[in-house]
Amino acid sequence: MNYKPSTTGEENWDLVIKPKTGLFDVDLKQVWHYRDLLVLFVKRDFIAQYKQTILGPVWNIIQPILTTAMFLLIFGKIANIPTDGINPILFYMSGITIWNYFAVCLTSTSNTFTSNANIFGKVYFPRLVIPLSVVLSNVIRFGIQFGLLLVTMVYLAFKGTPIHFSATWLLVVPVLLLMAGIGLGLGIIISSLTTKYRDFAVLMTFIIQLGMYATPVAYPLSFLSHSKYKALIALNPLGPVIELFRYSLFQKGTFTTGTLLYSVCFAIVSLFLGLLMFNKVERSFMDTV
Repeated sequence: MNYKPSTTGEENWDLVIKPKTGLFDVDLKQVWHYRDLLVLFVKRDFIAQYKQTILGPVWNIIQPILTTAMFLLIFGKIANIPTDGINPILFYMSGITIWNYFAVCLTSTSNTFTSNANIFGKVYFPRLVIPLSVVLSNVIRFGIQFGLLLVTMVYLAFKGTPIHFSATWLLVVPVLLLMAGIGLGLGIIISSLTTKYRDFAVLMTFIIQLGMYATPVAYPLSFLSHSKYKALIALNPLGPVIELFRYSLFQKGTFTTGTLLYSVCFAIVSLFLGLLMFNKVERSFMDTV
């Protein structure tokens, strides 16, 4: 922002920062203008997450392995829940991998205002850059865990487990986009509410813990085909997405075009409402945080 003196006595600035006046005043072009800052925040999020840790990014490998082992014991051996013909290790690990991406995106973006209040109060930049950087930085985390899943698939293939590489693997990309959209939309809605009601920060812990068991991470949707809770679980937009993720890798999953359309609509609506609430709150959140 540079000031250029004028011979007529008028103030001439090449950049003027003004407060947003409309609820629908969301300038995505400005976010693209700050793309270099977005990249810096992505690097910061990933590095800061493992700073002063011994194992660093290796925790991204340890966590799904331990969780898969626990699911194998509880849901596989004790509860004896079927896995739709998919190898149990691959079934649980695939569900954990895609769920972890959503859970971290939702948790991190829901703390956007409270965690970055000091930065927001000192320098101007589009506030939407922060939650977007969270979603993008967690793609790296997803890539590490997805790589672990691929290594496990190759290992089991040598052990006799049939693995089919086909064009359906391309569906992983839209699955990731759907998870990112739902996580970002819900996350910025909750972050907007948290500026005034800190209870939502505590509530997030329960939502993530209980949400996993309301989502077909440790069981297939087909297992609930005759359950009285089938209609309730069907309201969860994450269910068809996780089933599509498994279908893309193993060609087995329970979903329909209608259920996937429901998930897409949910992602669009949550993003739309989230942007509106985020845009409204960012104008005055410094007075309440």
